[in-house]
This record gives sequence, structure tokens and C-alpha cells, in this order.
Amino acid sequence: MTIAYLNGDYMPLEEARISPMDRGFLFGDGIYEVIPSYDGKMVGFGPHIARMQDGLAAIEINLNWDDEKWRALCT
Repeated sequence: MTIAYLNGDYMPLEEARISPMDRGFLFGDGIYEVIPSYDGKMVGFGPHIARMQDGLAAIEINLNWDDEKWRALCT
């Protein structure tokens, strides 16, 4: 089973639904960042999160998440 994280919840991929009014759906707003992990350890977490935060700010998406909230999600 593939898992999706959507609107603060983990769910089976087949249950994930995006509103047709979602800004990313309507306008293509979004960023892409990958944090590699090996043996369960994230590599370069800090620089990846900083780059992601910069990307979010550039397209004016404000989540107000600190590094620890991102780390908890990624872990």
C-alpha cells in the first residue's frame, strides 16, 4: 500500500482527494524538495529544509512550521 500525506493526515493513496479549488491544482503553485535517507537517517536535513522554506516564501506559501515540525513529519 502506498501512503499519502495530505492536509496533516497520512492515508492510503487511494483515499487522498484534492479539492478542485486547491490553489496548487488551479495555478500549479508548489515546490519540490527531496531529503534523501539511508538506513533511516536523513542526509542534509538542515540545508534541504532551509531551501524548501525559501521556496515556499518565494511563492508566498506560509506554513509557519519550524525545523522540528518538519523533522517530526519526515521522521
